[in-house]
Amino acid sequence: MRLLIVGTLDGQLGAASQIAMERGAKVTHAPDIETAFNILRTRGSDLIMVEISLDIPSMIPRLRAEHFSLPVVACGIGTDPKIAAAAIRGGAKEYIPLPPDAELIAAVLEAVAEDSQSFIYRDAVMKNVAKLAEQVAPSEASILITGESGTGKEVMAHFVHQKSRRASKPFVAVNCAAIPENLLESELFGHEKGAFTGAVARRIGKFEEADGGTLLLDEISEMDVRLQAKLLRAIQERQIDRVGGNKPVNIDIRIIATSNRNLQEEVKAGNFREDLFFRLNVVNLRVPPLRDRPADIQALADYFAEKYANVNHVPERPISNDAMRMLKAHTWPGNVRELENTMHRSVLLATGDEISPSAILLPDGSGHLTGYSVGSESDMADGTMASELDGEAGGATLVGKTVAEVERDLIIDTLKHCLGNRTHAANILGISIRTLRNKLNQYNSEGVSVPQPGDGQRAI
Repeated sequence: MRLLIVGTLDGQLGAASQIAMERGAKVTHAPDIETAFNILRTRGSDLIMVEISLDIPSMIPRLRAEHFSLPVVACGIGTDPKIAAAAIRGGAKEYIPLPPDAELIAAVLEAVAEDSQSFIYRDAVMKNVAKLAEQVAPSEASILITGESGTGKEVMAHFVHQKSRRASKPFVAVNCAAIPENLLESELFGHEKGAFTGAVARRIGKFEEADGGTLLLDEISEMDVRLQAKLLRAIQERQIDRVGGNKPVNIDIRIIATSNRNLQEEVKAGNFREDLFFRLNVVNLRVPPLRDRPADIQALADYFAEKYANVNHVPERPISNDAMRMLKAHTWPGNVRELENTMHRSVLLATGDEISPSAILLPDGSGHLTGYSVGSESDMADGTMASELDGEAGGATLVGKTVAEVERDLIIDTLKHCLGNRTHAANILGISIRTLRNKLNQYNSEGVSVPQPGDGQRAI
């Protein structure tokens, strides 16, 4: 774990730094945000802890603009809830009061690691994949991980890294689909100062950041063919050239790539280089879709229910048998990602002693969230509304309401829970920010009160 601490705060962050190092983190200090960005450009990091008095709301967009994908934790003296709320609204993942508590620092470090590394499986099909992954992990072979979107390919990549001889070194991921084509080369290989307009300082790329460890090229099928040639050379020669540079840089990394497309078909279509495909596909790990892993549906649902109960400070509730049957009957086109969003919603909606079918809202054919059964007639009783199956266990809150009304109430309650933060609410609901805004505009036109950013206290 590479931790970057920004600020001083009368020595309190120094104490936090000492605690983090005792917990195994490699800590770097920066007195201000500008210095922090210089460090990120040259060394990278896995987590940032920032003094609350610094300009966190402007720092977060700058991180995104420079394609630094890492969590930010705010730190400050005292436990004023308004200060904590302001930090969260500014984009911080968490707020830690100072002086630092050793157990709290440890919990944050563990949570950051867990967010990207939780590999939970029970199904026999997945056990076979995990067994193969563990077998090849200690090698230096490049690995291609394939599977549908949302199946957990990046989690599998983390698992391989943790089982490899490089586990103590950096694990660096770059999403080839999320970075504009004209910036991807600089993102991967770095650039020298003045290499192009806006290159105000030297920046190391992901290859150098991952030196000694593992580089994950996520959704590599999205990479432009011209850049694939440079990638192939880097893999073969173990050298890269920064954009605008004139001196090769030696690298020592293990490559893992993922794709939700059939790369052999992409090769035939001329969209992917055959020689690069063979370089990457030394070992292929295919992560099966969630619908083919029924035992994993139960294990993951239980895990997410517990996780989001803790995150949202609500009581932990077991999943009822009827609700679990409903989950197993669904086809999960969004795979684990869809299941996670569904369970997050269910934790917020659940009442009574269990998570009942009435709290399990799934998309219908038009994409609207509904409490109606999505399983077969034998599984869920002829499409009976899920709330009716649950009797007194909380389903009555939905009886007599239309699907549109249930959807509206869910969106408004989630937005209140997120203190009006549209992006956070959209992530929880599993919809795009554009869809959420359209819904809110519709509710405004209907005279429904819509929470604004920063409004009120959490509703849940």
